[in-house]
Amino acid sequence: MQLCQCPLPLQPGDRLRVVLPSGALRESTNLERGVAIWRSRGYQVEIEPSYSDRWGYLAGTDEQRRQQLAQALQDPDCRGILCGRGGWGAARLLEDWQWRWSHPKWLIGFSDITSLLLSLAKQGVAGVHGPLLTTLATEPDWSQQRLFDWIEGRSVPSLHGVGWGHGCVTGVLLPVNLTVASSLLGTPIQPNFVNTIVAIEEVSEAPYRVDRMLTQWRLAGLFSQIKGIAIGRFSQCEPAVNIPSFTVTEVLRDRLGDLGIPIVSDLPFGHDGVNAALPVGVQATLDAKAGLLSIDPL
Repeated sequence: MQLCQCPLPLQPGDRLRVVLPSGALRESTNLERGVAIWRSRGYQVEIEPSYSDRWGYLAGTDEQRRQQLAQALQDPDCRGILCGRGGWGAARLLEDWQWRWSHPKWLIGFSDITSLLLSLAKQGVAGVHGPLLTTLATEPDWSQQRLFDWIEGRSVPSLHGVGWGHGCVTGVLLPVNLTVASSLLGTPIQPNFVNTIVAIEEVSEAPYRVDRMLTQWRLAGLFSQIKGIAIGRFSQCEPAVNIPSFTVTEVLRDRLGDLGIPIVSDLPFGHDGVNAALPVGVQATLDAKAGLLSIDPL
């Protein structure tokens, strides 16, 4: 995969728009707290009046959500798009979708937003796999600062994890939710995994389901293309009580440990804990001896 271009750095005073491309908002308090953090940094944050719309488990019909995203992209005064929450539904917007914008903009989110981030990266534009508006307020100060440092054009420190060995590699960083990325395999949204470092995280998937997804990647031959793997948090992935099972850690070791490529686990990103911002489509270095994931400066 080719490196992506980052949009121009943001600065206080810039105008940003809130979009909910996936699941319906279940409560507004955490979203409002997230908006308040951006505004406290000096940003103008615009929230659509329809932000609380619902259509089943989605934040409005596909057409309503497509229109919301398209309007934000084509607004010449908007410099960035803040995703409200994840859930499910963003991939539905990508059928017959064409990315059109007045200028490249920052897109920030994770979990279900993986599909939008990967699709955007195929257009050569880097987004940010990072806190949603509904999760930003729960991030520690250093994690919030990391997000603002990156989108405002400053370098960010390396993340520390547990190295599995097999050396050090440099490649194009692709942070993803494993379930969402797996659902895109074989579709036009699937990225070219050649020369990539894939960073994976997951929530609420039983170990056998994680096994099934990673086995799919193996059978598809993708791990022969990928240069390294960064593993974040696999939360709420414990096996059911009284049912024979591997732990999710055992599954990850079994399905990834024999690949012979650099792997670093226990990195601080994902659900239910610190979710350190990771840019999508930029050059990164994975050191599986020192247990470090480093983002090259812009």
